[in-house]
Amino acid sequence: MSHTLGIRQAQKLKTRQALLDAALGLLEEQSLSSLGLREVTRAVGVAPTAFYRHFRSTADLGVALVEEALGSLHPMIRTTVSTTGDSEERITRTIELIARHVDGYPAHVRFIARERHGGVQPVREAIRDQLARFAQEVKDELAKDPVSAGWTEDDLLMLAHLYVDQMLITASLFLEALEGPEREREERTRHVAQVATRQMRLIGLGRHHWLD
Repeated sequence: MSHTLGIRQAQKLKTRQALLDAALGLLEEQSLSSLGLREVTRAVGVAPTAFYRHFRSTADLGVALVEEALGSLHPMIRTTVSTTGDSEERITRTIELIARHVDGYPAHVRFIARERHGGVQPVREAIRDQLARFAQEVKDELAKDPVSAGWTEDDLLMLAHLYVDQMLITASLFLEALEGPEREREERTRHVAQVATRQMRLIGLGRHHWLD
C-alpha cells in the first residue's frame, strides 16, 4: 500500500513540475496575466481539471514559479557579499555568478524581470518578499565586515538593497546580451560585465565614505 502511495505521490510531483515547466515555456512570449490554465494543461497533455489538483489559479502557479526561480538563490546571494577576499575579488565573483546563472536559467530570469512589476499582485508580492529576504541576508553578511563598524541597521539595509537591485539589473542586462545576434554575444556580455564592475565599485566607494 505504501509503495502504491509512493508511486502516486511521485506521479503527482512529476505532473506538477510538468505544469511549471510548460508555464515557464509559454511565458517566454507572454505575461502571466494573459496566460490561461487551458494553455498550460494542453501543453502538458492533461485535462484542465487536473490543474486544480496542484494550483488554485494561474496566480498560484506564478507564485510557485517565483519560489522555483528565486528560492534556491539565497546561498549564492550570501556568497557574493561574504567577507572572503578583497573588494575586487568579491565584485568579480558576484558578476561571474550572475552571468552563469543567467546563462543556465534564462527563462527564470526573464520571468522575474517581467513579473516583478507585472499585473498579477500575488506574484509581485512573492517577488518582493524574496527580494526582501535577499536584502536581509546581504545586510547580515555586510554587518560582519569591519568596514561596517558604526553603521546603523537602517543604513546597512539600504546598502543591501542597493546591492540586490544592482544584481537584478546586471542579470537583466546579461539576459539582453544573450538574446541578440550570436556573433556579437561575447562582446556584449563583456561590456555588461565591465559596466557592472564599475557600478559595483561605485557602490563600494560610497560605502567606504558614507560615514564621512
